[in-house]
Amino acid sequence: MIQSGARCFSSWLLAGAVLACAGAPLAAQAADPVATQATGAFTLEITAPPEVQTLLVRHLELQRYRELNDLSDAELDRLLGAARQETQELLATLGYFSPVISIERTADAASTATRSVKLSVAPGEPSLVREVRIAFKGPISSDAAAQPQRQLIESSWALPVGRRFTQAGWDDAKRLALRQLTTLRYASGQLTQTLADIDPAQHSAQLSVTLESGPDYHLGALLVSGTQHHGDELVSRLARLTPGAEYAQADLTKAQQRLTASGYFDSAFIALDPAGDPLAAPLRVQVHEARLQKLVLGTGATTDAGLHLTAEHTHNQLPGIGWRAISKLLLDRDTQALGSELTAPPDENNWRWRTAARWVREPVGSFEVNSQQLVFGRSQTDEHIERHYYLQFDRSASVATDISAPDLAQALSANYAFTLRNFDQLPFPASGWGLGLEVGGGTTLSGTRDPYGRIVARWLGYLPLGQDSDSAARRAGRLVLRAQAGAVLASDSAALPSTQLFLTGGDTSVRGYAYQTLGVTLPDGEITAGRYLGIGSLEWQRPIVANNQITDWEGLLFIDAGAVADTPRELRARVGYGVGVRWKSPVGPLQIDLAYGVAVQRFRLHMNLGFTF
Repeated sequence: MIQSGARCFSSWLLAGAVLACAGAPLAAQAADPVATQATGAFTLEITAPPEVQTLLVRHLELQRYRELNDLSDAELDRLLGAARQETQELLATLGYFSPVISIERTADAASTATRSVKLSVAPGEPSLVREVRIAFKGPISSDAAAQPQRQLIESSWALPVGRRFTQAGWDDAKRLALRQLTTLRYASGQLTQTLADIDPAQHSAQLSVTLESGPDYHLGALLVSGTQHHGDELVSRLARLTPGAEYAQADLTKAQQRLTASGYFDSAFIALDPAGDPLAAPLRVQVHEARLQKLVLGTGATTDAGLHLTAEHTHNQLPGIGWRAISKLLLDRDTQALGSELTAPPDENNWRWRTAARWVREPVGSFEVNSQQLVFGRSQTDEHIERHYYLQFDRSASVATDISAPDLAQALSANYAFTLRNFDQLPFPASGWGLGLEVGGGTTLSGTRDPYGRIVARWLGYLPLGQDSDSAARRAGRLVLRAQAGAVLASDSAALPSTQLFLTGGDTSVRGYAYQTLGVTLPDGEITAGRYLGIGSLEWQRPIVANNQITDWEGLLFIDAGAVADTPRELRARVGYGVGVRWKSPVGPLQIDLAYGVAVQRFRLHMNLGFTF
């Protein structure tokens, strides 16, 4: 409710129909008059400051009657009286409660087409918020555990003291407070009393709201509907909502995302039923299952591999075992790859059994390599962390251009890998970091059996140059730092598959060099994979601004350095630097970079789509 003197203004203030700004007061001078021509009853000319003028042109009811050919003078006079009242009401939505409104029209004429109406508005001084009172009733008012929630509602009130009162701002502030109440613990909360007390003489507004929390809700059982091929147990394990936990809408949203991201379901909706027992409120889960089988054909291009064709077949429930099978075929300019992965449904701790097989034919440095890989193990994936432990068999046959017989190498290893992600948002992070580590050990199987160890560490960090999230800070951009290091520890005579060694260069490593062309240079000039890897990158990303608005494009400057060698002291960095742009496309960040490779003294264009870490 809005109270002004002895009059009350509530929903008739056109809430939701008016665009109102809660910024600085309007300029004293009026904008140029806006005249709307009419072929029938009259013409209308509005003179007012820009914001008011726009409001009246869009919403003034008087404009609907301009085209009536049979509008009499008496009826026009009645409409002008109503227009004065309506103009006052419209200005009240912007916080102007003492406007000076002048309406003039030409004298009566024989032809109604010659009549004109001039509406002039001086809005006067706006009403500013002088006081805000937020009261709480119910368990939230006395529960010590709810104190952070009360503080959040109070500190983030969207129409604070000193701000110009507007109807839109008032409605938005109430909606935000109610959302902050009902999305955590108190699902049935409501606004029981609201009052905006306007004093036109003092140009001030006193605001008060009362939030009734209702009971503190905790999660109960899942009531699942929509399943056909997959049981309710799979939905429960993917949702991972613990019975007895405090209700938080954010947890329900994340559970929905886990269900849709799993690949088993095209859509999912989870809602708490506030009519149930607050101590164990049921959760209604509506899902729509994805097709059991699907085939996806695709094509694309990268600067590293040129045009590529892909085919991917998914079976979400293999007969007999119930595992998911994903088979992929990739064909591009240099590489042919075929692989299949079988994954079990998650257990109660979200661990899955996994096995995979892959065959790849690709250039590795100066060699053509046919490799096979078999993997068997378990994995666990959460929002911020992934864990994997597995056994892996690698076999590679390397053929140089001047050698007919392949160089065979085989190895068996046990491995553990984890990835931590702490980015603010994906797939377009602006701050945060990611850390990955792979540790493994095993033995070669070709010739003598030599033990070896392998470790790879990688890190990615986004450092905002501004101190907060306002527009000025975002325009300053951010620094992106990337590092990767790897080592294989084995005797000099150990015959290791190339899939266990390192090469670098390309779109996502050292720009300015072709894909996997940085490695160990042999005496005959050929390039082969090495046992040690080091990569570092520094990038400055800055939003591109057009018409004083931040766009979905960013410009950047970068420098990359990387090296591969068979011993640490032989590492010699190859440097690339350049400029580029990023576009926030609907399917992820599109990267276009022009890099100069210092060692090869030539420019190279790099393009890549998507964010991976």
